[in-house]
Amino acid sequence: MRNILFLAFTILSYLANGQETLDLSYYLPEGVTYNENIPKPVDVIGHEVGEWHVTHDKLMFYMHTLAKVSNRIIIENRGATFEGRPILLLTVTAPKNHANLEELRQSHIALTENTGSSLSVDTMPLVVYQGFSIHGNEPSGANAALAYAYYLAAAEGPEIEELLDNLIILIDPSFNPDGLQRFAYWANTNRSIHLNPDKNEREYHEVWPGGRTNHYWFDMNRDWLPVQLPESRARIASFHKWLPNILTDHHEMGTNSSFFFQPGEPTRVHPLTPKLNQELTKEIATYHAAALDKIGSLYYSEENYDDYYYGKGSTFPDVNGGIGILFEQGSSRGHIQESENGILTFPFTIRNQFTTALSTVEAAKQMRTKILEYQHNFFAQMRNEAAKSKTKAIVFGDKKDAAKTWHLAEILNRHKIKFHELANDVIIQGKEYVKGGSYVVPTNQKNHRLIKAMFEKRTTFTDSLFYDISAWAFPLAFNMDYSEVGSLSNAGEEVTQFKELSGKVDRQSNYAYLFEWHEYYTPKALNKIVNKGLRAKVAKEPFTLEGKKYDYGTIMIPVQNQKLDPEKLYGFLNQVAHGSKIQITAVGTGLTSGIDLGSNDFDPVEKQKVAILVGKGIRSYDAGEIWHLFDTRYDMKITKIDVSYLNEVDLASYSDIILPSSFGTTDLNKKNTDKLKQWIKNGGTLIGYRTVAEWFNKEEIMKLEFKKDTLVAKNISFGQKQDFKGAQVTGGAIFQTKIDRSHPINYGYKDNTLALFRNTNTYIKPSKNSFENPIQYTNNPLLSGYISEENLELIKNSVPFQVKKSGKGKVVIFTDNTNFRAFWYGTNKLLMNAIFFGKMM
Repeated sequence: MRNILFLAFTILSYLANGQETLDLSYYLPEGVTYNENIPKPVDVIGHEVGEWHVTHDKLMFYMHTLAKVSNRIIIENRGATFEGRPILLLTVTAPKNHANLEELRQSHIALTENTGSSLSVDTMPLVVYQGFSIHGNEPSGANAALAYAYYLAAAEGPEIEELLDNLIILIDPSFNPDGLQRFAYWANTNRSIHLNPDKNEREYHEVWPGGRTNHYWFDMNRDWLPVQLPESRARIASFHKWLPNILTDHHEMGTNSSFFFQPGEPTRVHPLTPKLNQELTKEIATYHAAALDKIGSLYYSEENYDDYYYGKGSTFPDVNGGIGILFEQGSSRGHIQESENGILTFPFTIRNQFTTALSTVEAAKQMRTKILEYQHNFFAQMRNEAAKSKTKAIVFGDKKDAAKTWHLAEILNRHKIKFHELANDVIIQGKEYVKGGSYVVPTNQKNHRLIKAMFEKRTTFTDSLFYDISAWAFPLAFNMDYSEVGSLSNAGEEVTQFKELSGKVDRQSNYAYLFEWHEYYTPKALNKIVNKGLRAKVAKEPFTLEGKKYDYGTIMIPVQNQKLDPEKLYGFLNQVAHGSKIQITAVGTGLTSGIDLGSNDFDPVEKQKVAILVGKGIRSYDAGEIWHLFDTRYDMKITKIDVSYLNEVDLASYSDIILPSSFGTTDLNKKNTDKLKQWIKNGGTLIGYRTVAEWFNKEEIMKLEFKKDTLVAKNISFGQKQDFKGAQVTGGAIFQTKIDRSHPINYGYKDNTLALFRNTNTYIKPSKNSFENPIQYTNNPLLSGYISEENLELIKNSVPFQVKKSGKGKVVIFTDNTNFRAFWYGTNKLLMNAIFFGKMM
């Protein structure tokens, strides 16, 4: 009762006086003394925790200050974000543990190895990794990290000493520095002296894209498995360095919610996660419940959230011998806001996060030997499973695309999965693998299940509801050939030094240079060539020259009549080949078997100027994926035009405009729509994604026919309504298409099938003319993931791509996301083809 009265008094004071009564004691446990030589957050950042939203620079300064004055803390900078902010990690433990920290780490890792059974866990510290605010506009976690780090550094007495003797705590105070900074700026610049809880207050309505994401608008809590972003790469390196026993991930949810801690929905746990993992999670949950009961906070568990996709922070540890725990706090989205549970203050949200950070380490201390034994037994079980598996290795590669193959191997390398070179060229199960462009992954490794989680296809599930995607098979995401084999006979040397690929021009020519379009970085090369003012052409038919076969989409750069003389052209193309990791072939004649190099079946490729519409109504994730693809992969400039000022922009200079998936394109009014229509008729190419298909049809930009669901709920109760609707959501699955490789949209693809990722229920009927359906779903399309029976019928033989002529221009639509989360390398080229070859379609 005393705690509840104190909380009520604090909230009333908060409303009446701003935050004048707020201090650190609101968060800290009672009855603990603190070292006066350790500065409090207010002494360094200039305000109390929760009075303002901490900016990342202040958070960083405070953590560095603690590390300087406390013998319990060391700090390291593991790299930089896209905006140059440091990616920090604090290691907190007893001074005696710091004295031999590397020895303790090695012993901890040894527990997971073959020799682990000889080690005693009686005195072995347990490792806890605690991370905060991976979504920047869920800031209570990062702000709680201030108070939490202070407590660990300054608290005195036998309890904290026992805790630090038995634990090594890794604190990641801000999983998302760029997003945290962006949101803190928004919340602080809109803060009033007299705090206003009115939900209509501007403070609680961020401008697009908001602070949730990183610099390129990625949701970083989906990148633990693909590891495509610098922040992810830093934390995954730390994870595998330490193999923490517990990893916590502190989030926020809707303002009207209370507090969630795992376990989540019991029926939505990935089958590769051990049952004991969930049992231990439930036991740990009793510590959270007791701690929140003590301060009078409402909470729930085993609802809403699941443990399925291993790319999330709270699920990734579960397939790596650890225990991942998600915390979700109802968000104040600023400093104070009305909610169904009463006035929700920012300090209150911080206190719940702080409280469960403490309950986590208390559980870790009390359950230490049990959890260490679980980790040891997990890896022992993995070795037993691997030894019994009929599959001894996975071979993967793309004989035409070494770079894409390399990037899949790069992910394995970051996850400490061993792989070998392919010993010799080989054909397995009808698939051709070449040495230098393929790898062999032994399955008998330390973590057999992690390999399985990355490569497996799964189409049966115990539940029809998913919090995130239901499929992510990496070979399908990379459009990669792969085969499961029963021996290691094809394995060459183990790859211990994972080196960058290189490219070159084989020799100087006085006639022409050629490169096929299959390699991943060919768009980067072509963009540099045409932006240099050089002439380049694309082959619309295959041909053979000087004993080498060239496929659809081969790029030809003639030597004569260029702005560079032959020697300088050779030097420039060498730079391009090296930077793009491709092989360029010099040829001495235009006479081929097939189309000659002077044929009209070589079309000129023009310099492109591309824009993308962003802003209110546009899905920032989709827009960010495209921006990231252009900016970081292909070194291509892309102009971001906000829909709010589209009417003021002269579009005449743009060759292509991309319209990402939207929430109804609310800011594309009739005036802007008419403007886009006229721009297309004048020769522009408009490329739309996903939900834009319906808008194209409605606005008569592109006439399409859709296959619609006619499902009616029968014998479904009101209580079952949400599950009934949820079962019809296609949250993310992979489907097979058949492709027409002669069509320019498919240049660079060597096979007649292509796997596509889909997370919409937009199904377009095919055109009557087969040549207008260059990509079409098969009659048995599901490769991996969940889709309802009704939607499976709709997707069969539908088309995910259409292109139509309008005046002098073109309109292109993709119903699927070809750039999903930066790791869907296999379909990135579809967008590049639409841009470079759209005029040919």
